[in-house]
Amino acid sequence: MGIQEIDFSKTLTDEQVYETVMSHYSTLSKDWISHQWNWMNNVYASFNDHYKYMIIISLVEKTLQFYDQMNIQYSYDEYYSKSYLQIEKFSITELCEKLDLPKETVRRKVLELEKEGVITRNKKKIIIDRKAFPFVKPDNQIKFSAKYIYLVSQALNKDKVYSKKLDQKTIENIIKKKFSLSWRWFYRMQIPLIIGYHKFFQDLTTFHIWGTVCMNQVLNVSSQLNSDNEKSSLDYFATNNILIENLGSNTGISAMSISDMTKIPRATIIRKCKYLIKEDLIKLNEKKQYVLTSMNFRKILPYQTEIFKYKAKFIRKVLNLLVIS
Repeated sequence: MGIQEIDFSKTLTDEQVYETVMSHYSTLSKDWISHQWNWMNNVYASFNDHYKYMIIISLVEKTLQFYDQMNIQYSYDEYYSKSYLQIEKFSITELCEKLDLPKETVRRKVLELEKEGVITRNKKKIIIDRKAFPFVKPDNQIKFSAKYIYLVSQALNKDKVYSKKLDQKTIENIIKKKFSLSWRWFYRMQIPLIIGYHKFFQDLTTFHIWGTVCMNQVLNVSSQLNSDNEKSSLDYFATNNILIENLGSNTGISAMSISDMTKIPRATIIRKCKYLIKEDLIKLNEKKQYVLTSMNFRKILPYQTEIFKYKAKFIRKVLNLLVIS
């Protein structure tokens, strides 16, 4: 069998993906926000605690890193056929640094996970029991991610920087076939991206609530954002202008609706929304519903454009994997 020749002219760079995502933002924003909102809902629903989930996937990512370093690859089915996952050289300090959390918080969450039978500690080793797999097994998330990557590939085709024509199922299949590799890439996108929002909003519950307000606004003005073959996509700046300044004030959401959608207690939502109002990130409209403010654009823009580079890197790796496979 001959050695496969790789045509590097057909592969992508992070910059190419990033520029396309930003310039086609009106076409892609609804699906990206839905992608992230559904993931955050799963994060919270697993333990009714965002940080316990982040601890578990940080440990899982460490096993995926080891497999990658040893050039060991597992498919989706092979990976989840295991009865447990073992993490060598477990360190509370390492988790604190990765998740930007106080040592006492991480220690308390780890002890709670032990009491729930999700993990077992043995000196410097930690075992993630099979009972944790349903919480982190990404059946639906792979579909959401594959759909978004497919939409980005279409935009890249349109920009004539990526020639391969794909469909969503092909992307799902390559992620599952190369699961231990591709999902390490996914976690290397999501963990720093989500922890970045944790730093900005002070905690993940506040970010989750703000994201729900944001998603509601996007869905309500999506007809204004959708572009067809005769209308060019709007970039990040123009899209945010429509979302916030032109149409946003009439598309609010109540605390009860946010609670129904996220399962976060209503009292917690009201308390966190007071903080967001104080920070001028949301406001109440005339119907006493929560909407975004124009300050989102000025405060979050520099930050969000930076962390979107994590997204570009993940998408670039998956699309290039399809080129060379």
